[in-house]
Amino acid sequence: MSFLVPPAEQTAATSAQSVDPKSYLLDEHNTEQYRDSVTEGVQRVIGELLDPGHQPTTGVTPDQLGPVIGGIDLDEPLPDTKSALDELERVYLRDAVYFQHPRYLAHLNCPIVIPALLGEAIGSAINSSLDTWDQSAGGTLIERRLIDWTTARIGFGPTADGIFTSGGTQSNLQGLFVAREQALQRHAAENGTGDPETDRVEQLSRLRVLTSADSHFSVVKAAKLLGMGADSVLTVPTDEHRRMRTDELHERLRSCHEAGLTTMAVVATAGTTDFGSIDPLSEIAALCERFEVWLHVDAAYGCGLLVSRESARLDGIERADSVIVDYHKSFFQPVSSSAVLVRDGSVLRHATYHADYLNPERHVAERVPNQVDKSIQTTRRFDALKLWLTLRIMGPDALGRLFDDVLDLAERTWEMLRADPRFEVVNRPELSALVFRYVPAADVDGQLCDRVNLHARDALYRSGAAMVAETVVDGNTYLKFTLLNPRTTLRDIAEVCELIVEHGNRYLTGTPEAEPERRAS
Repeated sequence: MSFLVPPAEQTAATSAQSVDPKSYLLDEHNTEQYRDSVTEGVQRVIGELLDPGHQPTTGVTPDQLGPVIGGIDLDEPLPDTKSALDELERVYLRDAVYFQHPRYLAHLNCPIVIPALLGEAIGSAINSSLDTWDQSAGGTLIERRLIDWTTARIGFGPTADGIFTSGGTQSNLQGLFVAREQALQRHAAENGTGDPETDRVEQLSRLRVLTSADSHFSVVKAAKLLGMGADSVLTVPTDEHRRMRTDELHERLRSCHEAGLTTMAVVATAGTTDFGSIDPLSEIAALCERFEVWLHVDAAYGCGLLVSRESARLDGIERADSVIVDYHKSFFQPVSSSAVLVRDGSVLRHATYHADYLNPERHVAERVPNQVDKSIQTTRRFDALKLWLTLRIMGPDALGRLFDDVLDLAERTWEMLRADPRFEVVNRPELSALVFRYVPAADVDGQLCDRVNLHARDALYRSGAAMVAETVVDGNTYLKFTLLNPRTTLRDIAEVCELIVEHGNRYLTGTPEAEPERRAS
C-alpha cells in the first residue's frame, strides 16, 4: 500500500515555486482564493461524512500509515490546492477517527455543534492572540464575559475570575499551581524563618494533595511539574459507587496534620474518566473548610451539568476554591476549549509576570485588560469565540438538552446490559460512562476473560465498525462506553454489543477474524 505522490505531480510541483508567495497571504488581495480553498476543504469533509461506507474509523495501524506519511517530501510542494487536498484525503481524512459517528463510543470526545465550527473558522482567519489587549481587542472582553457566565453558573460570587486553557490537564496544572502558591504563602506568613527561598524549598517537600483513587492522571502529572513529586499525591479510597469516601478523606486530612504535613489541596472530581462518578462535593467542601484546605474540583467531564436539567448533581461545587471545565467534552465544542475558574480572582496574581515589551506594569494602573496576567500561557488562541457563537446561536438550554440526551441514553444502556446475562456491568452511570465486559460463561477464568475482551475491543477497532475503550478495574480488563453523541441510539449500542460477543467468541473458538475491507486509494 503506497500513497506517495506520483512522479508527474512531483514534477508539476516545481511550478508552485514560481508563484509569488505573497499570493498565499490572507488579505484584501486574495479573498476569492481564501473562500475557494476553505470551501473545497469543507467539501472534502462533507464527502467523508456522506460516504456510504463511512465508519468511526478505518482501523488503520501505525505500521500501515507511518511509511505513507514518512515518505512524503515536504520540501517539494504540490502544484495546487486540489492536489494537496487529494493527498490529505489519502493520509488523513480517510483514516481519521470520526467522533461524529454514532458508533464512536470510546473516549471523552464529543461531536461538535456547527456554531462552534463557525467560530473556529472566523477565529482562525482573524488569528487574534489572547495575551494582551492590543492583540485581541474585543476578543479579550468576549473571553472575560464567558468566564463571568461560567462562574455564575457554578455559583461563585462577583470576585470570581478565570482563564481559558488548552484542556483539562493544563487547567488542573494551573488550579494546583495557585493552590501551591497559596499554601506556601500562608506557611511563610505563619511559620517562615525570614529566608523565603529556604522556606520554599523546605516546605515543598511537605506539601500533599489528596484526591480520589479514580481521579484523572493529570493530578499526579501536575504535582511532578510543580516540583512536589508523584509521591506527594495521596489517594483516597472510593465507595461502591466509585465516589471519594469522606470518612477516609477525613482520616487523611487528620493524619497529614498530625504528621506536620501541609495538605495543599483536596481534588474532588465531578465526572471521573472511567465511571463518570461525582464525588460528594458538599461533604468534601465542609471538610476542606474545617481543615482550612484548598478545594479544587475537576469538572472537566461533568461541566455539562451546568446547563442540564440535572444541575443539582453538582451541588456543593460553589464552595470550591477552583474549578476546571472542559467545554470540548460536554458542551460539544471543538478541541481546544477549557477553562480554570477561581472563587477569588485575586489568586490569579500568582501567574502574573510583567514584561516591558508585552504587559508592562503601568498597564495595571491604566486598567489595560491583559489576559496574559492571568494565564500560564502567553500566546493563546481565541477559543472562547466558539462557545460565544454557540451560546448566541443555540443558547445554553439547547446545549443542556443535548447533554441530557446522552445521560438518558447511558441509563437505558445500563438497564439493557444489566438484564443481559452475557455481560457484567461495574457501574450505574452518574453521567454517561459505563464500564462492563463480556463474560462468555461462568466457568471462564479471569485471565481468559481479560484476553477475550481485549481481543474483542481490538478486533472491533480493526473492523472499523465501532470503537469502544478499555480500562482495568481491580486488576481485570473491562470495556467502556463513553456516550457523548446525542444521535447514538440504543439500537446502535445493542448492535455493538453483539459485535463484541461475536469477536469474543471468535477468539474462544480460534476462528480467524475477517480482514476488513479498506477503501481504494
